[in-house]
Amino acid sequence: MNQTPLLNLITDFVDDFRQPAILWQALVIVACLALSWAFVRQLRAVLAKRADASTPPASAEVRTRTESFIRILTPVLTALLLGLSQHFLARFQSVNLLSIAIPLCTSMALVRFGFYVLRRIFARRGDISPAMQLLEKVFTVVVWLGMALYITGLWPELHEFLESIIVPLGRNKVSVAAILQAAISVAVLMVLAMWAGTSLDERLMKMQGLHSSLKVVVSRMGRAVLILFSVLVSLSLVGIDLTVLSVFGGAFGVALGFGLQKIAANFVSGFIILLDRSLTIGDMITVGQFSGKVTQINTRYTVLLGGDGVESIVPNEMLISGGVQNMSLSNRMVWLSATVSVGYETDIDVIFPLLEQAAASVPRVSTSKPPSATLVRFGADGLDLQIGFWISDPENGTGGVKSNVNRAIWRTLQQHKVSVPFPQRELRIIGTPPATLAGETEGAPTPPGTQP
Repeated sequence: MNQTPLLNLITDFVDDFRQPAILWQALVIVACLALSWAFVRQLRAVLAKRADASTPPASAEVRTRTESFIRILTPVLTALLLGLSQHFLARFQSVNLLSIAIPLCTSMALVRFGFYVLRRIFARRGDISPAMQLLEKVFTVVVWLGMALYITGLWPELHEFLESIIVPLGRNKVSVAAILQAAISVAVLMVLAMWAGTSLDERLMKMQGLHSSLKVVVSRMGRAVLILFSVLVSLSLVGIDLTVLSVFGGAFGVALGFGLQKIAANFVSGFIILLDRSLTIGDMITVGQFSGKVTQINTRYTVLLGGDGVESIVPNEMLISGGVQNMSLSNRMVWLSATVSVGYETDIDVIFPLLEQAAASVPRVSTSKPPSATLVRFGADGLDLQIGFWISDPENGTGGVKSNVNRAIWRTLQQHKVSVPFPQRELRIIGTPPATLAGETEGAPTPPGTQP
């Protein structure tokens, strides 16, 4: 009677424990772990010195990547050393314990590598959501379950069982094993493509010689090409004829013509914006009722960060078909103004230089284009003056610098005792004599029928 693979595994272990071979295998495992730990420790020290030599933001990023790399390298190096030891030790004795230790180390490396890739794609800012944690748990269970099936020798039997289950798909019949193989291959290649796209995006954003719009264009196109290539390769590996995609392409074209016009227009508009460089990340723009700093240019929409912290999602089609005010397209200098009224008795030839100096004292006001004061009009209450000035950082907002200029002007007017006229109104109540409201009742005769 043939024994099952699990019983064979147990029998081999019992035989090894009865022989001195188990001691040599245990010694080899301990030695491989010690060598891996010593090598990784020295490598961590070298990489830590390189991280300390870089700038603080880059240093933190290098330390994070170094720690992730070390966590993956430790089980990988241990598995390699165990594999070499098994190759030479198998000539003299049984190596059943090493045959189990190697898959365990490999599974640990695969789990840690999967965590690293998934977090690089879906948790780039360091925030691990509950959905991300659930995905990591599912991935861990799948890997360790596959390792258990491989060690116990049940994997071939499970594969044969899945091959025997046939699922009809139209005129064809496909086994459950083929469906699972297709799903796993597509998922793995898609994740690897997204990981490569994320790495490409990060490297492009660090390149100083390229324009920001060109970086985004290359990043978006590179990611799209990688994902498309991964899907095509995975389908070819499974054995699906790519000519069947022509039917899907026709259906997609019909859907695009009827229901996806806006999405397609926004998608194309996004690439047009990036290619003609009419907008770049960091520009201060106004489109319709939206105004703010461009923080993201995606394929479908653009994100504007307003001065109040509110983010506006603007479809790219609006940026192409409508008018856009860009404060920093070719010149980042923006002109602003502050208005004030002074009394008619004020000597404007004296007050103009004082107001210009007050505006120039604000740090954000440009010194290359000094402020200038002008007489706007002869108002009903006084002389209306305007103090114009330039700033070179509109991405930092205009409300703060306007407030600082107004405060500096007010301090100057107070120091030089310049009167600021303001309208004064007289309120009268119908049926009440005007003298009573004006405070002229002293000495006036008391109206008949009233008491003083």
